[in-house]
Amino acid sequence: MDSNSGTRLNKFLSSAGVASRRACDTLIQQGEVTVNGEPCINPAYRVQPTDTVRTGGKHIQPLLTQTIILHKPPGLVCSRSDENGRPTIYQLLPPKLHHLAHVGRLDLDSEGLLILSNDGQLSQTLTHPSHHVHKVYHVTTQSAFEPNIISQLEKGVFTEVGKARAVSIKRLSPRRLEMILDTGLKRQIRYMLQAVGHRVKRLVRIRIGNLYLGDLKPGKYRHLTPEECQSLLPPPK
Repeated sequence: MDSNSGTRLNKFLSSAGVASRRACDTLIQQGEVTVNGEPCINPAYRVQPTDTVRTGGKHIQPLLTQTIILHKPPGLVCSRSDENGRPTIYQLLPPKLHHLAHVGRLDLDSEGLLILSNDGQLSQTLTHPSHHVHKVYHVTTQSAFEPNIISQLEKGVFTEVGKARAVSIKRLSPRRLEMILDTGLKRQIRYMLQAVGHRVKRLVRIRIGNLYLGDLKPGKYRHLTPEECQSLLPPPK
């Protein structure tokens, strides 16, 4: 058997929703997992398509890779549960989709395009700073702004979370602008505008990479096609 083929046993179990990767390591090391009827205590064992994996007497099969986009309304937190009892984005989804993880976040008051997936490669590509994935936002400020703040924000301003800059900004009206970011600092846009003397009234993410929010209604979701998922990944080298 090719030692590089197949999926690592701990990843196979976690992707099937058994437990976290670390908890799956513990299950494996305690001899609670069998492969083809024999205990397997090696988390790095490569599971083949012909293998039968069981734990707790249950036959484990990997979950299908799924990716959806959700039009997040304001007033929801990006979390499965909230210690303050605030409503979460998962209340908009059926239980069969609760295993999907949100890829990046939108804060409580922000709205728009949010991706949820159990595709680890896709999640890594979209969130790791080295990939510089463009995210596009439409921002409404509480008061009219002078055009000169655009160059300030593009050059970079110092905020509570460090120096932050926009890739580019387009003025849509005296109180509205389109901002493109390739980083994801916490509450970055709000802090950037605060640094130049303005407050955000409304913030909507309309695009991530090549994927647009389109006419998806607030609170609704849809599944992405394989082609849409592939378009979010860098071209093969």
